[in-house]
Amino acid sequence: MAYSGGRDSTALLHATVMSAHALGVCVVALHVNHGLSPNAAAWQAHGQRRCKRWARRGLPIVFEACRLDTRPDKGESIEAWARAARYRALSQMARAHGASMVLLAHHRRDQAETLLLQALRGAGVAGLAGMPRLVTRDGMTWARPWLDVPREDIVAYLARHRLSAIEDESNDDVRYARNRLRHDVWPSFIASFPQAEASLAAAAKWAQEAAACLDEVARSDLSTITSGDELNVSAWTRLTPERRSNALRAWLRQRSGAAAPASLVARLIEELPHTGPAQWPFGEARLERYRDMLTYARSSRDVDGCEAQRETTLRVQHVGDHPLPGWRGLLRVIPIEEGGVPLAWIAFLELRPRNGGEQFQAGIGRPPRSLKKQFQAASVPAWERDGPLVYSGGQLVFVPGLGVDARVIGLPGQELVTFQWLTEQDGS
Repeated sequence: MAYSGGRDSTALLHATVMSAHALGVCVVALHVNHGLSPNAAAWQAHGQRRCKRWARRGLPIVFEACRLDTRPDKGESIEAWARAARYRALSQMARAHGASMVLLAHHRRDQAETLLLQALRGAGVAGLAGMPRLVTRDGMTWARPWLDVPREDIVAYLARHRLSAIEDESNDDVRYARNRLRHDVWPSFIASFPQAEASLAAAAKWAQEAAACLDEVARSDLSTITSGDELNVSAWTRLTPERRSNALRAWLRQRSGAAAPASLVARLIEELPHTGPAQWPFGEARLERYRDMLTYARSSRDVDGCEAQRETTLRVQHVGDHPLPGWRGLLRVIPIEEGGVPLAWIAFLELRPRNGGEQFQAGIGRPPRSLKKQFQAASVPAWERDGPLVYSGGQLVFVPGLGVDARVIGLPGQELVTFQWLTEQDGS
């Protein structure tokens, strides 16, 4: 659990530890020392003392801390830098303890504030959806169990259990947008609209549903307007304007792993239908239109960095989830009665990208065919073909979107498993 020592995380940590004690599981309190405040070391010591005190009482808790050794770049938002660095540190510490889930102490007012801030920034449906209750990124699940809990209930919980909490002086610094909202706007807002917190949190839920529906529409549209990793511009322009924008945003997100700037999307909607070769910068990559196809071209640095981080091997000693952050997803190993590969045969796996020429056998008695033809026959969209090809002993075992190769299917009576590839987007 992410534990800053503040009010919200202290209450949730206490509630989590009490529940874990009854369940017989251990809680790891993860503290990130940003090094921005002169009191940072004292806050870390406070959290460590509390966890040690609870542990001496027989409660199942371990304290783990990490001090950030980087600083924001010139001109970079301190809030954005701290948030990104914090999540990286939390994920690293959680993995070191063998955990695949981190609890976060955001509550209902946090959600309401997030929706307001996103609306003031002109965000679309995805931004207005606020914070998800449950989301998986790079094989790590982030959960917010108190997202519907009012702030007043948390204050009451602290008082009932006599729990002290630290006060971060930066929360009073109105240079930060969220603090200005809390101090200068929120009190008057609640005085005029007492149900604002609950209403805004409910609106975020509706936006989450709408965002999920838009994702479904985008998946359907992309399956018909893409070929391989490319987007067919003519097919894209035949969509309605609203679906055109939605599909383009989804394609850009799939290719780059991040949301595209609204300015770039608006420019592409205007310029893509024109004819002739063209290029558009997109972060460290670029978009290229050539012969009616739009391609996402990574820079050499981007490609090299990405490939260097991808896992090339995986040891499988049990069923369940095996995170592969370099591939932006996880490989799920599932027990099965028939039609699977023997568990004993996959203790050591090789993970490879598609290089062309690979052959896959879709069923016993059927001839092996190229992956391209198999994907086309199975109607697997191009943007779902980017997961790792799984090999054992040089033999292709599993292909995301196609399943287990028929040549490695085991016999009845053996301990058999199958696989499922889940991308970061699937987990969210």
